[in-house]
Amino acid sequence: MTSIGRGVLAAGTALVLAIGTGCARESGSAGLRFTVAEGLNSNEFIREGPVAAHLVLRSGRDPRMVVAFPAGNSGVGVWFAPLSAPAAWTVTGAPQPRRESDSRGRPLYGIAFEATIAAPELVLNQAILSSVRVLRDFDQHGTVAPEVLVAPTVSGNTLGWARDRLDGAPGYRLTITVIDGSVRPGGTALAAGADGRIGLRISSLTGDTPLTPLPGNDLLNGTQRRLGSAGNTLAYLGYREKFLAGSWHFDTYFGRDTLISLMLLMPALAPAAVEAGLDSVLTRLSPDGRVAHEESVSEYAVLQHRRQDGTASAAPIYDYAMIDETYLLAPVIAAYLLDDRAGSAHARDYFRADPRRATDLVGNLRRVVATAGAFARDPRYANLIGLPPGQAAGQWRDSADGLAGGWYPYDVNCVLVPAALEAAARLAGSGLLDPALGATDRAALAQAAADATIWRSTAARLFSVTMGNADAARAVTAYAAEVEVRPDDALAALGSNPFSFNAIALDADGGPIPVVHSDEVFDLLFGAPTPEALAREIAIMAAPFPLGLTTGAGVLVANPVFADPDVRQRITAHDYHGTVAWSWVQAAFAAGLNRQLARTDLPGGVRDQLIVARKALWQTIDAVAPMRNSELWSWIYRDGAYQPVAFGAGTADVTESDAAQLWSTAYLAIAPP
Repeated sequence: MTSIGRGVLAAGTALVLAIGTGCARESGSAGLRFTVAEGLNSNEFIREGPVAAHLVLRSGRDPRMVVAFPAGNSGVGVWFAPLSAPAAWTVTGAPQPRRESDSRGRPLYGIAFEATIAAPELVLNQAILSSVRVLRDFDQHGTVAPEVLVAPTVSGNTLGWARDRLDGAPGYRLTITVIDGSVRPGGTALAAGADGRIGLRISSLTGDTPLTPLPGNDLLNGTQRRLGSAGNTLAYLGYREKFLAGSWHFDTYFGRDTLISLMLLMPALAPAAVEAGLDSVLTRLSPDGRVAHEESVSEYAVLQHRRQDGTASAAPIYDYAMIDETYLLAPVIAAYLLDDRAGSAHARDYFRADPRRATDLVGNLRRVVATAGAFARDPRYANLIGLPPGQAAGQWRDSADGLAGGWYPYDVNCVLVPAALEAAARLAGSGLLDPALGATDRAALAQAAADATIWRSTAARLFSVTMGNADAARAVTAYAAEVEVRPDDALAALGSNPFSFNAIALDADGGPIPVVHSDEVFDLLFGAPTPEALAREIAIMAAPFPLGLTTGAGVLVANPVFADPDVRQRITAHDYHGTVAWSWVQAAFAAGLNRQLARTDLPGGVRDQLIVARKALWQTIDAVAPMRNSELWSWIYRDGAYQPVAFGAGTADVTESDAAQLWSTAYLAIAPP
């Protein structure tokens, strides 16, 4: 592996290391508008009346235009052929809400805007009008379902694409008019004007049903920090029907993102917002109690139905392939209904208002205790919760190499399963679920607390890894040379001691995969580790990279310093779950430290360690403050220091970060000490 700082930043972007957030307005008819510049992408967000849209203009050698709509997780996009030299977009006319009618008089909602780019020619590669899922697949893999494609019409200097949804419902419309330059014959390319620029007026519209925004008093409770960028993002992603995970790639429901966001944001959220999020999870549970990971809606649902059952149904299809989310629901809902002041005050009313909530929740608890039973009776690795057959991912590190080939994830088995069992016992004991509990359920839940104790006391032992001092020092020195960073601080932190940590996962044969990771934050949020375990968890998180996870550019989510060479090649600063920083993980670390410091059973030395770690963490958070509303970021090492860089600005990066991510707004509820 080579350093991210060597030859991989696209020309003209090496200095684009942070995010710039523009002004926003939200009052009356003015609606919500804000701008985010991140790496190669310029992002314009607008929400006004029935219109909500996110414009993404990508500069560089591979220009692209995407407009993503929360309505139906739909969007339009145009990809242009690679340029010989980098070119930058400029928005010359801010997006304005637009309403039109399709050929049958049905309403379409979207935006119109103007933009220019300093390029002699833009050759059209592909235009797609469909689900954001379809656009996302094309952007990442270059594949697209042929039935969604439509040829443009050409009239003078205007190109137009329009079609109904595949099931005949109102569809999509994209119109591009060249206002500086011209359209080449046949409409295959756009040519610059005399000034060397191509100026465009663009209208992008969707016929999918708009979502219902959560107004200010129903979104936040007034105690939130005054962070404009985070507040704007949360307002854009928050709706009565569901919270959106992020934009532009994830403009719909994701179970994990919703639950972790609710946990982190809960102190600042209004009850209506918490309950909207919880309801979105409960109503999407499978009949056997599994939490849905992602939903296929609108045209993507139509596409899946056509392939699965030959129909053109748009009925939502839910993905239940992830294993962690099922064990997140109980701890989060218990935190709200039993521990949160506002939630506990009307917990009974929450279930009385809709008895299906209790019925659905009991179904989830039933699955939790049933799937945890085998390990509680016989605590060996084969009885842990593993990935579904044929899958490489099953928890938040949901890229192909996120678990480095692991089969039994640490976070699920050492934290989330026992936390879910503990929450199940508490919820059953609260009496809130009594109307929905049968005799069989009561008997099963009566065992939950005891099973949780077994999981807590035995599962982590299977994941324990200890490196002798000499081996650890050699590994740190060699890996530092690989990634071209200095090892001095890491070696000083190691000292003359061995280095112990929990593996990121076990392989299919129960062997620990020795990747240092950030998933200890789940234990800080949902567990009560022994003082000894807590001290070790904090030491690992706070240790300097490449021994631990802390850099001047953020807390990294993975470090393969002790792993085999093939693993190190797959967990890099260019990988989605590699040696990169995720904003929500830093926020969870901060919230988890606060939670652990609220305990009264910690020895003074451990408490002091946590206070020192919290101070250092906030110094890191503040150092990368412009990045924290983003999904994730990478880094370069230059002049002896780590510097943050937008993920996706490097040509070797596997994808790009979203500028608006739900769980990255958590700092609204998490303040520095």
